[in-house]
Amino acid sequence: MYESHFPHKRYKNTIEFLEKHVPKTSSLLDLGVVNPFTKVMEDHGFKVENTTGEDLDLDTSALTHSNADVVTAFEIFEHLLSPFTVLKAIKADKLVASVPLKLWFAEAYRSKTDMRDRHYHEFEDWQFDWLLEKAGWEIKARHKWTNPTNKIGIRPILRRFTPRYYIVYAERISK
Repeated sequence: MYESHFPHKRYKNTIEFLEKHVPKTSSLLDLGVVNPFTKVMEDHGFKVENTTGEDLDLDTSALTHSNADVVTAFEIFEHLLSPFTVLKAIKADKLVASVPLKLWFAEAYRSKTDMRDRHYHEFEDWQFDWLLEKAGWEIKARHKWTNPTNKIGIRPILRRFTPRYYIVYAERISK
């Protein structure tokens, strides 16, 4: 998955945010298949179950049948055509989710070889907040950070100052 560019800063910020807002005694349902961050969460004492690769736009049964205390969704909602449907289907009352923020100076990400590795949505923070609110969630905490690169050019300079990732901790207010 990350053959040459392991996302150390994103993982560090994500695990720190998760540890700040979710007790380690909580059971987690992580949207998406088992991945390197699953191991990071387990190494930090979290009990994690992942979805199995089903298309969550079409099949939300993993969400409705889970008894997890908290759902985590790290870099998932931008790949879905209808994240609203998934957010409404979550049975747990707590959610920790992160999304890449829309960069005004870069096009949306699209893999030419993997249909599932494409961004249908790239959110501005207010758009993600609104989506969560409309789906019945109240944001209790949020954090943004940049993702600078070691490349030369205008875009790499802008990445030093423009937030790229947005993470929230939210609680269900209505179903």
